[in-house]
Amino acid sequence: MNKKKRFETMLIHEGYSSKDFHGSLNPTIFHSSTFTFSGAEQGEKRFAGEEEEFIYSQLGNPTVRVLEERMAALEKGEAALAFGSGMAAVSAVLFHFLYSGCHILCSRGVYGCTFGLLDLLHKKFGVTHTFSPMQTAEEIEVSIHDLTCCIYIETPINPTMELIDIRLVTDVAKKYGIPVVVDNTFCSPYLQNPLELGADYVIHSATKYISGHGDVIAGIVVGKNKEDMQKIRMTTQKDIGGIIAPFDAWLLLRGLKTLHVRMDRHVENTRKLANYLKSHPFIEDIIYPGNPNSPYYSIMKKQMKAPGGMVSFKVKGGKCTAQEFMNRLKLIKIAVSLGDAETLIQHPATMTHAVVPSDVRKSMGITDNMLRLSVGLEAIDDILEDIEQALGK
Repeated sequence: MNKKKRFETMLIHEGYSSKDFHGSLNPTIFHSSTFTFSGAEQGEKRFAGEEEEFIYSQLGNPTVRVLEERMAALEKGEAALAFGSGMAAVSAVLFHFLYSGCHILCSRGVYGCTFGLLDLLHKKFGVTHTFSPMQTAEEIEVSIHDLTCCIYIETPINPTMELIDIRLVTDVAKKYGIPVVVDNTFCSPYLQNPLELGADYVIHSATKYISGHGDVIAGIVVGKNKEDMQKIRMTTQKDIGGIIAPFDAWLLLRGLKTLHVRMDRHVENTRKLANYLKSHPFIEDIIYPGNPNSPYYSIMKKQMKAPGGMVSFKVKGGKCTAQEFMNRLKLIKIAVSLGDAETLIQHPATMTHAVVPSDVRKSMGITDNMLRLSVGLEAIDDILEDIEQALGK
């Protein structure tokens, strides 16, 4: 029976058959740097690409392959590649397109390290970039020119929670033959599938929701074209070398098994927390795509299964007020990253986006009184009680 499995089942079973591994229920961890050949001729065939088996773990590993096949199925792509970090994934994809003096069109906000990479590319190789709100086709088209090599977007954007209409962007990009890359970290494949909306590549910092346990650093790229993904595997992944360790791949496979259960709880807790915050007198503004009054609510309903497990908000006051509130928290931990079982809070202006110049931060909508909250899996009443005491009811 070859009936296609449903998403929740693919999270647990896709890409692995216990019959191939001595009946082991869980995938085997292949801690081997290299793989032997039956003879010199077989080695020649594998290096020539005439035989698809393993050579060296920098080029592919059986444990990693299970993860890649599972992620490709979940994101509805033809192939996936696993990396040693989210930024290794971002770098490999961008370097696949880049040439000296080219141009990258980006969503108005990007992750702090992505901003750092863009700045580095500009200084060293003359690669320019433009930030655009991308709320209309005209806004997108006015920023495209002859040297634009790709469009790179985050949605939701970290940490402002702005949404980009993926279908709008991809429709414009197709007119100009420009590939579109979407960072889907905040949603996971459970809540949003950019390839189905016309994107060419999807990136995940798998450190976050894919892992879900705060114990691994990793990245994933999923592409809609298998041949293009093989080119990335054999060039920017292999030659730059940002590969993932087999044990880290195994940790991600373990995390994926509960992704749907965890995401449902993250979403439920975040919705309740957002409802609490929006009526609190200490809160100046709440930034949450699940709020019907949000300017991005209609986009969320169109392309996301649910609003997600992240919320940003602004306290009344400035940086000191925000930091004092954070320091009064007891249950909620002050830490960067997101998507863990624990609820985490951070101050973007001085933490994840500190590398971004203050004027650029402001243009992105990141203010000194903004806080970003990754809502965990704890009892929601305990989370609310901790916030309430820290706000000083």
